[in-house]
Amino acid sequence: MREDYNFQDSEYPNVDVPVGFLDNFFENPDLQRYLDVFEEVDPSVAVIGDAYSKEHASILDDVVTELEEKHSHKEYIVVPKCSEAFEELSESVTLGYPIGFSDLEPEDFSDLSDWRGRRVHLLGSSPEKQYSAMQKLTRPVLNDDPPADIAGADWNGMFKAAHFGEYWSRDGYKEADHLSIRETVRKSLEEIKEFWQEKDLWPETEPIDIYGKPTEEPDDAIWMDDGGDPISSLEGLEEAYVTEYEEMGKIAFQNQPHKKFIEYREDLTQV
Repeated sequence: MREDYNFQDSEYPNVDVPVGFLDNFFENPDLQRYLDVFEEVDPSVAVIGDAYSKEHASILDDVVTELEEKHSHKEYIVVPKCSEAFEELSESVTLGYPIGFSDLEPEDFSDLSDWRGRRVHLLGSSPEKQYSAMQKLTRPVLNDDPPADIAGADWNGMFKAAHFGEYWSRDGYKEADHLSIRETVRKSLEEIKEFWQEKDLWPETEPIDIYGKPTEEPDDAIWMDDGGDPISSLEGLEEAYVTEYEEMGKIAFQNQPHKKFIEYREDLTQV
């Protein structure tokens, strides 16, 4: 999620997706706006901002220090955009390595040695380019600089590709005219997962293991639409209204009027 956007799970009554990654809008930054959204959505990983000067890097470093006192378990990223920033950012700060949509590339303001030995997150770009950057930051070098500690990577290119009717694959972009936008994005994500698994770089614990499924599922045989038939698609379930009752367990309704009608007719008691 980017901090100047609304969180999309509010569009669906039966979807609850935690914010794993909260990015900032580097073209129009507003630190207070970011911190307000941070408190609201409680992300696991926070890209606090881009440091274009020594003074700004010091400010962002102080912000991270304050946040760590209250939320020590989170990952905090600051993106250096000048050589002086590296001296100001504490070791506890993860450095954002900009290789996607950015006004500056790492080569514009830094040497490879500035990143080696630091905890680094790869910001943007496709999996192939991320893997190439990862190799450059971690492979042995003649001066024995320690490798960077790659904390993670992110990319939202699969969403843009989906709107053009394509999904990303390990063999290049593929046409997806037969798929919906959501199905196309899901296909890209499956391919990205397999790409990193082939590199033996996929984590053992996934978000679903921590948070559970994003969509609450009703009990067997009582998924209901307007006619009382099962809701058979994932999209239908995401848009359903799921409620648990003492008499019948969890039931999924297609819309609120139908839900209220069944509650009244069956005299159901919510748990």
